Amino acid sequence: MAGLQPGTPRPIEIKLHQKSRVLEISFDDGKNFSLSCEYLRVYSPSAEVRGHGPGQEIVQEGKKDVEIAAIEPVGNYAVKLVFSDGHDTGLYSWDYLYSLGEDQPRLWQQYLEKLALAGAYREPAGKPAPAPGAKSAWKKI
Repeated sequence: MAGLQPGTPRPIEIKLHQKSRVLEISFDDGKNFSLSCEYLRVYSPSAEVRGHGPGQEIVQEGKKDVEIAAIEPVGNYAVKLVFSDGHDTGLYSWDYLYSLGEDQPRLWQQYLEKLALAGAYREPAGKPAPAPGAKSAWKKI
């Protein structure tokens, strides 16, 4: 099972900063990552986001203001994150969380590009979306 391979770094501390909507994770190899709730939501390992096979991924839009409502441990290999938009089906294994931290700049840029190609925005429905190409739509975390 993911997160149980020998040598996989394991979290020693997980802190949710509700005001800034950031999950801070410290691993036993000394690495620390600050991952926004939005980033974790759009890269959920669930089939709802990833689809059921290559090329079936679903671009997650309107997740800029999403929050983590709960963090539930799953054995000693993962956590289940419950998001304020009701999404709660992804299990975030230690190795998956670690890879999200390591690859954050590349994955975030990839997400922004997918949004642009889909003509979608980070802002939730009902909020005014910025003009295409506006800097606020491309703000890095």
